[in-house]
Amino acid sequence: MADNFQTLADLLKIDTAGASDIDVSDLLNKAQIINRIAAGTASNGTQHQYLKEIGAPVVGFRDPNTGRDVDKSSDELVTINLKILSANTMCDKALADVHKKGPGAFVAREARRHLRQAFFEAEKQMLYGTGNIADGFTGLVDNASVATLAGEMVIDAGGTTPGTASSVWFIVTNDDETDVTAIAGQDGNIDIGDTIVTKHQDANGKSYPVYYTPIESWLGLQIGCKYSVGRIVNVTEDAGKGLTDDLLSQMLELFPSDKQPSLIGMSRRSRGQLQRSRTTYSPTGQPAPLPSEYEGIPIVVAESIPNTEALVA
Repeated sequence: MADNFQTLADLLKIDTAGASDIDVSDLLNKAQIINRIAAGTASNGTQHQYLKEIGAPVVGFRDPNTGRDVDKSSDELVTINLKILSANTMCDKALADVHKKGPGAFVAREARRHLRQAFFEAEKQMLYGTGNIADGFTGLVDNASVATLAGEMVIDAGGTTPGTASSVWFIVTNDDETDVTAIAGQDGNIDIGDTIVTKHQDANGKSYPVYYTPIESWLGLQIGCKYSVGRIVNVTEDAGKGLTDDLLSQMLELFPSDKQPSLIGMSRRSRGQLQRSRTTYSPTGQPAPLPSEYEGIPIVVAESIPNTEALVA
C-alpha cells in the first residue's frame, strides 16, 4: 500500500468553524481484550524464551533396604520471535502549520489514532496470528491445541455455513506471566520518538517537508501451555449452532481444576445468542439479562472477533 497522507480537504474538515473537538468515530477499533492480558518483557531483546514442563518424573514407593531407579522431569525450550508493530505518522508540514490549534495538536491527533489502531491490530494478531497479518507474530490460533477440531482444547458448535463462523476464546492470564502474556521487546516500551521535520518525496520523486513521528514496538505472544487457552469454534447463525451455556460448560470442563480461565472473549453476535438461549428457559418468559459472566468468569465482547471466520475442520 502506498503512503496515504492527510490532505487539504481533510484539514478543512478538521478546522471547520464551530466543529467540536471531541473525537467521535464510526470505526470499530477499540481493543477490549489486550488490555486485560498480562504483559511481560522479552527475555532477550527481540526474542523471548521460556521452559515448559512436558514430562513428570517417575516416582513411587519402596520397601525398607530396597532402592529404586531415580527419574527426571522433562522440559521444552519455547522460542518466540517478536515482530515490529509500526504505527509511524507523517504529514505535510505546511498543512499541520496552519491547523487552528497549531502543528503540535495536528500531529498529536494523528498519533493518538495511530496508537489506537495499533493496539487493535495487536489484539487481532494475538487472537488470529499470521492469518491476520502474515508478517506479524504468531497468535493463539497458531497453537496446535486450538487450531483444528483435533485440538485438545477445542469444542465444535457445529455450524456449517462457510464464512459465517465465529470463535469464543477462553483465556488464562495472570500476573506471574506463566500463561497467555503479551511480550514486548525494548524493555517493554513502545517507542514514541520525537517529532522531527524531515524530507519526503512524492510519487514523482519531488521533495517537500513533513512532520514525522516514529511509533514502533517489538511485540509477541507467550501462550504458556496447552491449557492456557480454549476455543469454541464454528459458532454460526445456523439453527441450533449458536452459543449456549451447554457449549460454555463443555469448554470449561477441558480446563484443569487449578487453571481456570481469566476471561471469555466473544463477538456481540455470540453474546446475543447466549442471551436468547437463556431466555428460552426463563420461567417468567422475560428476556434473560445480557450476559456479563459465566461461572464467575468475565465475558469480554470484542470487535476483533469477527462473525466471518472460515469453518474450522
